[in-house]
Amino acid sequence: MKNWRLIAVILLTLPAISFSAMAQKSVKFIDGIELKNDAVSYASNTPGTEATGLPVLNFVPTTTVRSAIGKMATEACNAIQFKYAQLMDTEIESISNISLFAFIDDWWSTSYSYGGTTKKGIDCSALTGLLLSTVYAIGIPRTARDQYAASNKIEREEMQEGDLVFFNTRGGISHVGVYLNNDFFVHASTSSGVTISSLNDNYYNKRFIGAGRPFVKRTQL
Repeated sequence: MKNWRLIAVILLTLPAISFSAMAQKSVKFIDGIELKNDAVSYASNTPGTEATGLPVLNFVPTTTVRSAIGKMATEACNAIQFKYAQLMDTEIESISNISLFAFIDDWWSTSYSYGGTTKKGIDCSALTGLLLSTVYAIGIPRTARDQYAASNKIEREEMQEGDLVFFNTRGGISHVGVYLNNDFFVHASTSSGVTISSLNDNYYNKRFIGAGRPFVKRTQL
């Protein structure tokens, strides 16, 4: 009877000893870890081998990662193009300057604040100056009046994306925006904050003074 008990203990102990020895013998350095369906998988640094007792690595090549990032960037661009093409009632192909509309999207609905220059509040001339500096690498004066003085005056039918549009809202040159296309412009409105409006809107059409193109040469980033 004692012999049977001894044999049983030995048999129960053998699998644990074998597994421990096998694991020690088969342990490899782990090259990479991938999260896949909430599970972590591993691989050894020896081609064609597996680390015993561990899941197998499914390595993601760099090209796959780059492709995924590229796809997400493309989808983001397409979303911005679609959004502003709809808003401006224009062809999606005309929304080609993604950096411009990404800037607008980033500042969209920021409150108007006279003298403001940040996301807490910004005024019209601060917005135009920041936009031209960020998107086109153009430096212009701080105030709407000085921006008007520092630009070549152009006819309405000659306006291009990035030109400045000026208005008389409180007497003289008192409001400014950046022309986009299809008679739309972006500006910091006292009532709506950073928004896009149409030159054909009755309010802005009556107060429109003219358009100007900054003296400096454009260099789109």
